[in-house]
Amino acid sequence: MKYVDGFVVAVPAKNKEEYRQMAAKAAPLFKEFGATRVVECWADDVPDGKLTDFRMAVKAEDDEEVVFSWIEYPSKEVRDAANAKMMADPRMKELGETMPFDGKRMIYGGFAPLLDE
Repeated sequence: MKYVDGFVVAVPAKNKEEYRQMAAKAAPLFKEFGATRVVECWADDVPDGKLTDFRMAVKAEDDEEVVFSWIEYPSKEVRDAANAKMMADPRMKELGETMPFDGKRMIYGGFAPLLDE
């Protein structure tokens, strides 16, 4: 069964192109490590909530936009092995040193799909 890593992060609007470039460099590495699909989405229609919302989840500031992304893997085992490879790979370490956003406010997690049509 497929496995999905999901991410939500606040990115300064002025860093949109820098973020896109970073994502474009990272995607082939994720695929090299076993991912079957990498999707990065820039906020377009993200409403403010009363109790919570995407912006609140990552403590987005007025000059920031929300990015919602996911990486698909064939299985949790492939994802776990990919994560181990990523942590040891100097290319990923280099990308991590120049992130165009505050990584401390990123939320992420692994998910087992319930429905995939």
